Amino acid sequence: MIFRPKYITFDCYGTLTYFPMHQVAYDIYEGQLPPEQMRLFIKDFSDYRFDEVMGDWKPYKQVIHSSLQRACKRHGLTFQDEHAQRVYDAIPTWGPHADVPHALTRVAKKIPLVILSNAMNEHIESNVSKLQAPFEKIYTAQDAGAYKPRLAAFEYMLDQLACAPEDVLHVSANPRYDIFPAQNLGIVNKVFVNRGHEPRPNDAYSFAEIRDINGLPALVGL
Repeated sequence: MIFRPKYITFDCYGTLTYFPMHQVAYDIYEGQLPPEQMRLFIKDFSDYRFDEVMGDWKPYKQVIHSSLQRACKRHGLTFQDEHAQRVYDAIPTWGPHADVPHALTRVAKKIPLVILSNAMNEHIESNVSKLQAPFEKIYTAQDAGAYKPRLAAFEYMLDQLACAPEDVLHVSANPRYDIFPAQNLGIVNKVFVNRGHEPRPNDAYSFAEIRDINGLPALVGL
């Protein structure tokens, strides 16, 4: 039996929107580290961002600043405020993965689409407009006062939608930000978009798997 949710909820950055933050950081520090250490630097920058969003909400500019500064310290690079600003300013310029606009538009004709993003309000409208698909609601970490994977972010979305965890289908390419906490909150129906940039979750998290958003319509009987 195919599940037809009240809403399909999405992570945005990395799942729908191409998210080359690693490339922006690489371009800033290119040539300052050996290739293998540069790879570790980029990974640490990502891991520090995850660590920075685990506490109380703060503007994403501070998340970028602190995580980049910590990664630079760890690898002996000179950190400058303008480097963090350059990364932050790039975010609203990013557009969708090529598979996204058509598939989402098709699904939106039958099921309302919602975004829950670790975004700032000043960025998200630019990114979402580039997706070229109609969204019923867009919620940000700034709205919720909490970043994913904090359960408070998901609870805020569900409260705003006035629905229960079992009413939604949550779609993400980011297991640790989305699939894991969604499971903990009781969101039974989940889709992992395996774009190849994150490890595949353990099967115990009970998710459907697709390679890109083109695989989504079939999962909801379209």
